[in-house]
Amino acid sequence: MEAAQETRKFHFWPAFKNFAIIFSFVVNFILVLVLLLSPGPLLMAKAQLAEPLLNDLDAAFEALGETEIQTTVDIDAEIPVQFTLLLNQVTDVVLVEEVPLNAPATFQLPGWGGSIHGMVSLNLPVSMTLPVALSLEVPVDETVPVQMEVDVIIGLNEAGMGPAIEQLRGVFSPINVSLQSLPDTPAGFLKKADE
Repeated sequence: MEAAQETRKFHFWPAFKNFAIIFSFVVNFILVLVLLLSPGPLLMAKAQLAEPLLNDLDAAFEALGETEIQTTVDIDAEIPVQFTLLLNQVTDVVLVEEVPLNAPATFQLPGWGGSIHGMVSLNLPVSMTLPVALSLEVPVDETVPVQMEVDVIIGLNEAGMGPAIEQLRGVFSPINVSLQSLPDTPAGFLKKADE
């Protein structure tokens, strides 16, 4: 009895397997036939979905290449300044205290009286203005604090992003060209199939 049931189970499986294969083949054949005979949904997907999507992607990549980043950079730093300042000019100086002068002098007496050699002593008064010729080399070694905001505009194309953006456009360009070459109507699809 068990052997008969086992034989029935064994014969049932090959029959079911054969039926499943034939059923799957028929369903697939019908689906392929429907797709071949009605290209409308494919053409509609091309015209309403794929083409606009690829065109928008290309336009977005192109706009990205023309994009500029505008920002403000805050600078807060100390900048070292080192140079030699050459001074070569005439200027007026004002005395802030008396300046004593002691200088040798020779006085000529009128007529044939001869000359007297001696010393002259005097004080230059406070607030007296004297012209002075300056000829100096002044070494400057300082740090200057700099605090400012600088407006910066950076073009992505000029900042080195141009090749990468063109490469992105190049990835989608062949797909877009291939899609554009496909017909837009069922009649065009059948005509292309005949060729």
